[in-house]
Amino acid sequence: MSIPYVITALAIIAVVTFVLRAAPFVALSKVADHPIVVEVGRSMPIGVMVILVLYTLLDVSFADLAGWAPAFAGMVVTFLVHLKWKNAMPSIVSGVATYAVLLHVLA
Repeated sequence: MSIPYVITALAIIAVVTFVLRAAPFVALSKVADHPIVVEVGRSMPIGVMVILVLYTLLDVSFADLAGWAPAFAGMVVTFLVHLKWKNAMPSIVSGVATYAVLLHVLA
């Protein structure tokens, strides 16, 4: 492979990547005020959280404390932190940290 070939390939990859990442923002800017888009934007975070909670509980064993306590404590911490600060990042980080610590402590 020659240097111009590699540079051309990288330039094409960069342009395609930029266009693919910008396209949703351009498309949504045209319909941002549409009632369906507004409703999806309002309800999607709740739906995502429900899916994450159900996925977390999918493989939980309720037979012993070490099976369910880490997941339950992680969800409670996530919920309480989110109630206090209304910010997803600290909520998720604190919930995952609680889950990971308890998973290792109780295992």
